[in-house]
Amino acid sequence: MRFMLVFTVFILCLTGLANPGQSAAAEKSYYSPIINVDVENSRILISTLGAVFWVEVPEQARPHIEKLPQSGLVDIVVETREGQPPMLKTWKVKSGESTCLHFDGKVCK
Repeated sequence: MRFMLVFTVFILCLTGLANPGQSAAAEKSYYSPIINVDVENSRILISTLGAVFWVEVPEQARPHIEKLPQSGLVDIVVETREGQPPMLKTWKVKSGESTCLHFDGKVCK
């Protein structure tokens, strides 16, 4: 039994080392209040589970971020990036006034 455990860990380690070029990017969803919208630097400050962090905004969303309601609640999907702040993919405003209630990654609705 112990041999199987050691063997499994060994195989998992080899698998991780065999693909060093693969990115650790993954999608994550956060339900968060908007603490700050930094239009100049194209980023949004959110909070979740006691952590406060910036989310970078891609070129397609930059014209729309000033429409996000300060202190409003959003359901936000980001792409995590190793060593960098997460990158915004989509948002849905759940509370607060906004002319852009849903950004799908391309357009505001």
